[in-house]
Amino acid sequence: MADESGLRNLRVAVILVGVIFVFGIYPLMIIWPSGWTWHTGHSDYPLMIVGVYATLGVFLLMASRDPLANLSLIWFTVWSSIVHAGIMLVQSFEMPEHHGHLLGDVPALIFVGVLLGVLTPRGTLAERRVG
Repeated sequence: MADESGLRNLRVAVILVGVIFVFGIYPLMIIWPSGWTWHTGHSDYPLMIVGVYATLGVFLLMASRDPLANLSLIWFTVWSSIVHAGIMLVQSFEMPEHHGHLLGDVPALIFVGVLLGVLTPRGTLAERRVG
């Protein structure tokens, strides 16, 4: 029973993260640029980031159908989110004009990484559930 509940929670979290990655990043950059955009003036950077995260979001939505068959994608999302947040955390402290990110995309990516990391089975539990 707990395994089914855990799998359902993972599935819901993967769907939520996927939807936010597909539909949420660009609006957040527009509505709250000091917390979500790392440029001033014209830059091609925002659309590149939106494109990468939207693509990841689409694949997460597809992975939500069978999360246990897509553990590598989910773990990629966990670790890439934490690494990305860590880099931005350091950069936010180094550049005062980017302190807004300490309340925006940095904690959001840490949350994504921790949420999916906690909900994703590991080791023998993951092997038993896949097999």
